[in-house]
Amino acid sequence: MTVSRLQTRANYDRLSPWYDLLAGGSERKFSDLGLRELDVRPGERVLEIGPGTGHALVKLAQAAGPTGMACGLDLSPGMCRVARQRMARSAFATVPGAVICGDAVELPFADGAFDAVYMSFTLELFAPADMAYVLEECQRVLGDGGRLGIVALSESGPPNLMQRLYNWAHRRLPTLIDCRPIPVPQTLADHGFRLHNAAHGRLWGLALEVAVASKHASTP
Repeated sequence: MTVSRLQTRANYDRLSPWYDLLAGGSERKFSDLGLRELDVRPGERVLEIGPGTGHALVKLAQAAGPTGMACGLDLSPGMCRVARQRMARSAFATVPGAVICGDAVELPFADGAFDAVYMSFTLELFAPADMAYVLEECQRVLGDGGRLGIVALSESGPPNLMQRLYNWAHRRLPTLIDCRPIPVPQTLADHGFRLHNAAHGRLWGLALEVAVASKHASTP
């Protein structure tokens, strides 16, 4: 594991007891939009990478139902602990699945294990080289035609003042301002995904995109 991901894990371990108070509410409406766009159906097997405190994972379990599976994988043991507690308290604790502490650059799942993968404010945490590994792993664990749902800060459109300030802060304090805007559609296309739909929004003046793409049936 690289130093940057070790630092990310340590940061989110410290934040895990307070994350919902600090950022959870402002991000949640966009995460919910991403869940609606991904449209997980009963009986499907779905993986959330970076479930954080588990709000979206509970909703994925609700959508997958008792005949499906909802699994979360997070780098931070602290976040995993909070997510497990939330899942255990929910009405969907009996849905098959688990919250696993692990690294998305090497997913501990078999090829074609999932019908859908979901990431909300997670993909843009990875350095470009690591992001390529993460998306390759998503391709591997998705079945033919499997869907990938992404909610991420976006480079779309000319940067406004808030985006320029945010980028400045990210360059100087990357361990604190860890997310960075990414070209969402191009990133997905570059790694073998076919974009189906995308919605745009703003969070604290920063552009973001909600995108759903599918794995090509011919992709190994």
